[in-house]
Amino acid sequence: MTEDLLSMRGIVKTFPGVRALDGVELSVRAGEVHCLLGQNGAGKSTLIKVLAGAHQPDAGEIRWLGRPVTLSSPVVALHRGIATMYQELDLVPALSVSDNIFLGHEPAQAGFTRDRQARVKAAELLARLGHPEIHPDREVGDLSAAGQQLVSMARALAHDARLIVMDEPTAALAADEVDNLFRIVAELTAEGVAVVYISHRLEEIRRIGNRVTVLKDGATVAAGLEVADVTTDHLVSLMSGRRVETVYPERLESTVDSSTELLRVENLTRRGEFEDVSFTLRRGEILGVAGLVGAGRSELLETIFGGRKPDAGKVFVEGKRLKPGDVPSAVKAGIGLAPEERKSQALLLEMSVAHNVTLASLPAYSRFGFTDRAREIGDSAERLRQLDLRPADPRRPVGTLSGGNQQKAVVARWLVRGCSILLLDEPTRGVDVGARAELYRLIRELAAGGVGLVLVSSEMPEVLGLADRVLVMREGHVVREAPASELTEADVLNLVMEGSAA
Repeated sequence: MTEDLLSMRGIVKTFPGVRALDGVELSVRAGEVHCLLGQNGAGKSTLIKVLAGAHQPDAGEIRWLGRPVTLSSPVVALHRGIATMYQELDLVPALSVSDNIFLGHEPAQAGFTRDRQARVKAAELLARLGHPEIHPDREVGDLSAAGQQLVSMARALAHDARLIVMDEPTAALAADEVDNLFRIVAELTAEGVAVVYISHRLEEIRRIGNRVTVLKDGATVAAGLEVADVTTDHLVSLMSGRRVETVYPERLESTVDSSTELLRVENLTRRGEFEDVSFTLRRGEILGVAGLVGAGRSELLETIFGGRKPDAGKVFVEGKRLKPGDVPSAVKAGIGLAPEERKSQALLLEMSVAHNVTLASLPAYSRFGFTDRAREIGDSAERLRQLDLRPADPRRPVGTLSGGNQQKAVVARWLVRGCSILLLDEPTRGVDVGARAELYRLIRELAAGGVGLVLVSSEMPEVLGLADRVLVMREGHVVREAPASELTEADVLNLVMEGSAA
């Protein structure tokens, strides 16, 4: 691995009021996995959009195979051999798997022959990825988040790319699917393909990376470090500018008020997703929900929130039955939801951060049909400072924020609303190590203030480190409920993988 396939020097990109990239350097060799690290807002997303041809740099040089190039559009980048898999997948839900994989570069033959060739090739790519069960004719919108991620991977492979950018590719994958992805990456790099790999999971960097470049505040603070030669503590300090402990806040005296039941779920069922789920949540309690992707965890939260109507069962808030399948009733009762798919399910991307933050509380900001913008911005700004959202500009379109900062905006919405029950679905997905520590402290502070929280996470240390009590789900069923202090990661893994008693 000696050839510089890609070299980016002095890359500058400015948006109104923000210098997103300030002289960034990145060099990638053929056949390597080059990890790109940095906190949310460090410039990673902007840099890969420059590499993908979606943004044009204001200054700097890009060299491909030793020659200067201009990546004037995503099509030009693809033709050069650069494919990008974004964290927020850019698929067309209403089109088939096959159509998404070959969108923009369909097989040359006309009519049915072309369509058949595309389906055959799509099936081959999905089989290579270890998922032959995904049918090429199936609509992408009907797939799970993990299934859609696999389609995005197949599309990158379909381009015969020489460099593939993977932005948080494991965020929606189960452990066995992560293993399969890493197998594919190893096969690609053995063939000389380069991979630029972005992840906030530092253990993945150790497992898969050859070299690492770290960005902070739009600048390169370390370039091309050998992963084997750098400690995790050093990487964290480079990203944050300070030493950040990657542990959970110290457990203080229990905040759970056992006399006050906030939420009760009785025999809740949605056929094909989850069945006969029952639990209670008390004031000041953090209830963790552990399980693999597809266990029914997200669907359970959405049903409690009213986004899905149950086939059976009941939900009670402070003893009063909640109207099933009715989001306004849930919000009025004091329930808030921060969903896993924030862009499609939680945010109005073209609207300001302030408007998104106050979206669940609009009547409080309206008088005689007019919105009190100054109060809306002031209240939003206060919550954004509490969450350390960057940049902390409530007037900025929320779609211009990094993924982790968009997550913070969703949480801020329910802080403004003042909900008593907060449902968190993968709250730290795509959130860097420093911001995770802040969110962990916030979750504990909310519980200490009397809020009841239900936390769904695919990261078992997160569930066990934050929760007072844990529900373990497997294939739509609760297979164990226990205090977090009585469970280990091994216990939970045995339960979710095998369903055996711990």
